[in-house]
Amino acid sequence: MFKNMGTGIVSSYKNQQTMLKSLNIPFTEKWDDSCDIFQTNTQWIRSIYLMKKARRRGKKIIIWAHVTVEDGMAVFRFIRYIAPLLKKYYTYAYGLADVVFCPTEYTKTLLLGYGLPEKKLQVQSNAVDLKKFYVDEGKRQTGRAKFNLQKMTVGTVGQVNPRKGVDTFLELAGKFTDNQFLWVGNFFSPLLVKPLHKNPPANVKFTGYVEDILEGFNALDIFIFPSYEENQGMVILEAAAVGLPILVRDIPAYSHWLVHGQNCLKAKNNQEFESYLKMLLTDGDLRVKLSQNAKILAEHESLEALGQKLKRVYENLVYGN
Repeated sequence: MFKNMGTGIVSSYKNQQTMLKSLNIPFTEKWDDSCDIFQTNTQWIRSIYLMKKARRRGKKIIIWAHVTVEDGMAVFRFIRYIAPLLKKYYTYAYGLADVVFCPTEYTKTLLLGYGLPEKKLQVQSNAVDLKKFYVDEGKRQTGRAKFNLQKMTVGTVGQVNPRKGVDTFLELAGKFTDNQFLWVGNFFSPLLVKPLHKNPPANVKFTGYVEDILEGFNALDIFIFPSYEENQGMVILEAAAVGLPILVRDIPAYSHWLVHGQNCLKAKNNQEFESYLKMLLTDGDLRVKLSQNAKILAEHESLEALGQKLKRVYENLVYGN
């Protein structure tokens, strides 16, 4: 379902596989009664069926908490009508696991508010694969040619939906007409979310799904992520690995790992977005500083840096250490 949507769930899933391989931990994507741990990235009906099956067979269970009611309400039109029921459903689904991996402290706080016991909740970043995301001048040239970019380009990566801050992105593009704005990512169905503005500024390009995402990142000069709600925001780590200066909305999910003025700039509203973007466009030294510190952040949040932590969780589950 998610294959060509470019979601964080898919990226996290691939990162988990890479970490398991690097740790020499065997895994299978199909049910196997010989497994020690059942791990899932969704909380759908089939996931619940498999978690119960795993429990009956004495397996340990891990679920990655990629979804909360809060982020769903910022995307889908109908969620607010069923939010109380959905929260109960998520609480039940996540409660079936022995360990719930929360990508940030913010997600952990949300799930504690749902009534989940703290002992189940562990903060585990989705991480970034530095072998997939890096500075590449060749990719930059091909990407800029593909997307017809000649000017300093401000851009973002992710699904095009209201939660991601499309309104702020378009407003900024309308004010910085001497620059190009690029949004790399697929569209949600207008049946589910508010449709895109019919007449975006002339300096804006929406690419739709892009096969080579590294071209998309490297084609940019400044990375902007005006999302209103996130559990982590994996594309921020990916942009950091590419060394892009980063401008984000100041939301709780970033409070423990993004530092304003050090590895990013954080804007509280559209006025601050405009002010900070102007600073980034005109201050080369600031761009260099944020770029360098973003790379350091990506190294600290890399698969290599976080793999041993994940291994200890698996060992504790299986051996009770």
